[in-house]
Amino acid sequence: MLEDRRKRVLIVEDEAMISMLIEDMVLDFGCQIVGPAARLDHALTLALQTEIDIGLLDINVDGSVVFPVADVLRFRKIPFIFSTGYDFRSLPERFRDCPTLSKPFSYQSFADTLRVALAAAPGASEVV
Repeated sequence: MLEDRRKRVLIVEDEAMISMLIEDMVLDFGCQIVGPAARLDHALTLALQTEIDIGLLDINVDGSVVFPVADVLRFRKIPFIFSTGYDFRSLPERFRDCPTLSKPFSYQSFADTLRVALAAAPGASEVV
């Protein structure tokens, strides 16, 4: 049954240490990891071709902005969370209403943001 499967989280992050920390937090929630993707082309391929419940997107990935990935996820009606070390107010207008985590973020702020985003996802049942 769909409700019994683990939520699949796409991780787009180019910093290896940060990616490993995020992966650990995602696994703590009982979710499955998609990726991680450290380059925009890999992230786009995963966003287009993989079953995903939510995306966690670093805004600056290996010198490229992640907005094309966010556009794909939005088109597929898959919620996503931005993470950034920059001022989130510099997001393009079309993404200003998206949940955003400011780096460095705490485990609690990550957990709270992930819970809210998963609960808002289409077809959401019990959230982690």
